[in-house]
Order: sequence, then structure tokens, then C-alpha cells
Amino acid sequence: MSEKITVETRVSAPMQEVWRAWNSPDDIKHWNAASDDWHTTKSKVDLRVGGTYSARMEAKDGSFGFDFAGTYTRIVENKLIESAFGDRALVVEFIQSGDGVTVRETFDAETTHPIEQQRGGWQAILNNFKKYVEARRA
Repeated sequence: MSEKITVETRVSAPMQEVWRAWNSPDDIKHWNAASDDWHTTKSKVDLRVGGTYSARMEAKDGSFGFDFAGTYTRIVENKLIESAFGDRALVVEFIQSGDGVTVRETFDAETTHPIEQQRGGWQAILNNFKKYVEARRA
């Protein structure tokens, strides 16, 4: 059994906006990168149990890229998304708190990269998500 990693951020925006930005392929292309030298060139979302999602992440200089894809296993609108990617699981919780939403991701660590590197990368993407959603409100 692999170790679980949890990252989270609090987004100052209404639940509907947070949920939409998380699940809209057009929005995903704007925030789904861990650093400024990466970007997401393609995104697909079929938000239903048994539906799939995918995102193509690439270095902007074209030196490297990969596809991140999975299958939705449980969805509770505006609250929870569970999915499987490969033999790993991902749980995303959307927790209403005051005038914002805490987005918490818990996922199975992989064995190729150190835990802290994985946590850092996923947290950086989540920080980009927060920045993107809040900037749209400004």
C-alpha cells in the first residue's frame, strides 16, 4: 500500500465558481501547471461516474510532456470527486467555509519521485488554481 499525500488551499470564491473552474477543460488549461515554464495544452472532462478526464502537460520549450488521465469513481456535486489514475486513487474535497472554499486533494504517492517532490508539485498546481480563480474575481 502506497503512502497518501494531502495538499490543500483555500480559495476566496463561491463554491459554484470553484467547482466550475476545477471541472471545465478550458479553465484547466489556464491553471494546471506546477511552474511558469509548463502548461496544459489539452484537457478533456467527462464528469460522471465511469467518465474519464485527461490533461496533456508539456514544458513550454517542448523538451518534455506527459498525459495525466483517470476515471471518475464517485462524484458528489460541489463536495467530492474521487477518481482512479493507473493503480492510484485521488480524492478531491470541496469544503465550504465562510466566504471561500477549501480544496483538499489526497492521492496515493508514486514510487519514482520523493514524497516531498510530489507534495510540492501538486501543491504548486493547487496554488495556481487558487490564484487563477481569485484573479477572475478581481
